[in-house]
Amino acid sequence: MDQAEQLRNIIKANQNTVRPLARVITVTSGKGGVGKSNTSINLALQFKKLGKRVIILDADFGMANIEVMFGTVPKHNLSDLIYKGKNISEIISWGAGDVGFISGGSGIVGMANLSRDYLNYIIHNLVQLDALADVIIIDTGAGISDAVLEFLVASGEIILVTTPEPTSITDSYSLLKALNRHPRFSRESSQIKMVANRVSRTGEGEQLFNKLELVVRKYLKIPISYLGAVPMDSQLAQAVMQQTPVTLLHPKAKSTLAYEEIAAKLMGEEKSERKRGMAAFFSHIISGRR
Repeated sequence: MDQAEQLRNIIKANQNTVRPLARVITVTSGKGGVGKSNTSINLALQFKKLGKRVIILDADFGMANIEVMFGTVPKHNLSDLIYKGKNISEIISWGAGDVGFISGGSGIVGMANLSRDYLNYIIHNLVQLDALADVIIIDTGAGISDAVLEFLVASGEIILVTTPEPTSITDSYSLLKALNRHPRFSRESSQIKMVANRVSRTGEGEQLFNKLELVVRKYLKIPISYLGAVPMDSQLAQAVMQQTPVTLLHPKAKSTLAYEEIAAKLMGEEKSERKRGMAAFFSHIISGRR
């Protein structure tokens, strides 16, 4: 029995029992330093305010931006679940605002080589994660690495963070171009939504989206939509320095209100989004590495 067949059997066995599925949202960017992790954290906190249970998976391996911004050092990471027998509750840390987060570690690369029993154990734990959260946010690394593309291909809902800087726009296009070329990418089952970060004036975000969407539609034929814009905000920069999310430190800041509006829009789209859950998400990644 090959790896792919093992995975299909494991997932089929888990699907025999009716369980809740979390909404998985993957946040990414074409380059670093555009505010991707800030977007992940502050959207998570806004979802929390809307009554949702939220967990962030920090998949930016080696960078640990989520834990730095929360000012919390986790005791365990996803590798400890995969290789050291920890259960899902042991690897979840809790940041400000009662948002859970999981440090990804670097162990996902070797998951395709694990035995059936180990895969069963991991999938069983990830199914439990679906029951612990209504929304799971995957904070990917920046750029066009194989690891980032694997996460994006596995995700049905992608938020692309872009700034007005010319390099950010071109890198966002390059990321979408690489994603479009991936053999397992499906336009039909993936929703790509752009957030314009660090805009300096009203309307700049929509102008940025229109510029990107024009070339994406013409050359890649990938549908993308516009979620909203986050303005330049000195209070957000101050919050980063204090390792406290701006949503909590400055609840009336311009950036906080923007995140609130974007989260509300995402929640308004919830019924139309197909929930995949974390077990299916990771099974897609593992099968791609077989």
